[in-house]
Amino acid sequence: MVSVATRFSACSDMNFPAEDDFRRLLDALTQCVLLHDARTKAILWANRAACIALGFSVEELRPLKAHDMTRDDIRYRREIAVNAMDRSITDGPQSYEWCYRSRAGMDMLSEAIATYVPLSGGAVVMVQFRDISAEEAMRQKLRRYEARLREYMQDLGEGVAVLTPRGKVSFISESGRRVLGVASDAPLGVALDYCTREDRDRLVAQLRSATRQHSTPAQRYAITRRDGAKRWLRITCRRIDIDDGTLVHFRDITEEMATEEARRNEARMLEYAGRYNAMGEMATAIAHELSQPLAAVRNFIEGAVQRLAQPDSVDSAIWGLRAADRQAEHAAHIIKSVREFIVKREPAEVQADLRDVLADVAYFVQLRARDEGVTIRIEPSREPLPIRCERVLIGQVILNLAFNAVEALSGARHPTGTVTLVTRMNGESAELHVIDNGPGVPDDALDRLFDGFSSAKAGGNGIGLSLCKNIVSRHEGRIWAQRAASGGLDCCFALPLSHRPD
Repeated sequence: MVSVATRFSACSDMNFPAEDDFRRLLDALTQCVLLHDARTKAILWANRAACIALGFSVEELRPLKAHDMTRDDIRYRREIAVNAMDRSITDGPQSYEWCYRSRAGMDMLSEAIATYVPLSGGAVVMVQFRDISAEEAMRQKLRRYEARLREYMQDLGEGVAVLTPRGKVSFISESGRRVLGVASDAPLGVALDYCTREDRDRLVAQLRSATRQHSTPAQRYAITRRDGAKRWLRITCRRIDIDDGTLVHFRDITEEMATEEARRNEARMLEYAGRYNAMGEMATAIAHELSQPLAAVRNFIEGAVQRLAQPDSVDSAIWGLRAADRQAEHAAHIIKSVREFIVKREPAEVQADLRDVLADVAYFVQLRARDEGVTIRIEPSREPLPIRCERVLIGQVILNLAFNAVEALSGARHPTGTVTLVTRMNGESAELHVIDNGPGVPDDALDRLFDGFSSAKAGGNGIGLSLCKNIVSRHEGRIWAQRAASGGLDCCFALPLSHRPD
């Protein structure tokens, strides 16, 4: 606040009449001004704005003392104002906070400036003051909001930090310190120090991509807290105008990650149980399939032994042993196929052709269908169908759909039951259709067929179809059922192509 006396002294060379013009000038101000005797500190004069604010005339103000026009508070003792006025004489203008009380009893919190002015009629201390009650009320309101926000954030697993362009943490919230395990008096260091080496480049890229308009997409990072604990954070960031910094919002999601991992483990166990159950249902057919090569092995070996007892029969014995070896290799192939389908595997996506995935499980489908007297037709696409998938899981989906169709035909006692497996390209998707010529399902059951506890076969619980939906959804695909042109059921799934073939 600029001193009025300073303004006036700057104009002293304009030959203003000292007393009268100075008072007129002060009286024209909208800011309140009181003139005190420099020695006694008694009020000598007040401008119009001060009289209106305090509710007293100049004549009524002159005999008043501090206790007559000041809030009764230890912070506003007369000695404090007197000391400020005395310092203004020796040290120049003095600023201080004061609370005036009007004639009506209204308090007016003010910012006051005491300025020593040596006038021709005697030295005075001019006190300029302005009402800051509204500003102080706003400051108190903000302090209350800040205190309340601190209370709200006390137990949150979230933090806010500001990073400098060099990546140093220039500010961090109390909750942020707790999330990172940093003591209140400990140095913050550099943001990258908390990340694993594998994640540092990714965090740098995210910070560099931050703009002032929008926060970056959330990313997950494994971190090591200052106390050595391993945690997971979800981080978003945005550029701000303060010191060209980056505002970083981070949240502890360790529990969420643990829950997701538990769900993934449950899904893998369910998928494994589904594969194990499918092979269990085919135990009779597999045993029958194995009995043929094993019986042939035995017959060929017995024949070779008998031939070796006869003269000049080595060549025929060798032929029998080689034939036995071929049958044994066939049996080993059957066992290997079953084992590869059932064995547990860690999830791993690979590049594959949907036609090849169908070929992987076609043997099991035909084996199951033969046992039920159902004909299998396979109509592969003429063009490649490249997809990114967990090959065993997509094979499991095909098996579940095909087995479901075979059982539906078997239960319907269809004399010429046929299941057709078709792969084809449809826009940006690779599709597989399992089509049967059975009785189908009611139209109102089509939409809920893959929702769980719904099945197209008698006595079925629909868990296998629900499992198909979960697997396809995880591969960012979709699965549905529709009425086939033959009157039966067409169960289909579509997966995104990993690239368009040339």
